[in-house]
Amino acid sequence: MSTSADTTATPVKPVPEFMHTVTPHLICRDAMGAVEFYKKAFGAQALVVMPMPDGKALMHAMLQIGDAHIMLGEENEKWGCLGPLTLKGSPVSIHLQVEDVDAAFAQAVEAGAKVTMPLENMFWGDRYGVVEDPYGHKWSLASTVAQPTPEEMQAAAAKMFAEGGGCGE
Repeated sequence: MSTSADTTATPVKPVPEFMHTVTPHLICRDAMGAVEFYKKAFGAQALVVMPMPDGKALMHAMLQIGDAHIMLGEENEKWGCLGPLTLKGSPVSIHLQVEDVDAAFAQAVEAGAKVTMPLENMFWGDRYGVVEDPYGHKWSLASTVAQPTPEEMQAAAAKMFAEGGGCGE
């Protein structure tokens, strides 16, 4: 038995061409349902869908939304894979920068996402809003609509915080 690597095999790239350096890996209760939801809500394309051997749950999926990928796995307490519904929330949100935020936001809501922050033109130049999917993950959606100067952004941010605004408000 050889302990060295097989040098006759085709070399593989540690980071395949289709992957980005950072790829979110979401854990969802009913991950198969999440795949279908993300298709409807965000126009995701399923690149890989691998069910568990019993076919009752999802082992792994890779989806593409725009030019980015997300991976999905099924919640499984035995393996320590817990999703935001079980954890009662998540400190992480996924951000989608899109051409038409009004249309993308409406599509997500129509698919079943809950609005947690309505669309609004923000001080940093984006039209921006936040939804929560039925699996507990938060998604911010935005389109850039203006390019304020750093000074204009700072002044507008100071005003917003003075009026009690903050994270997701």
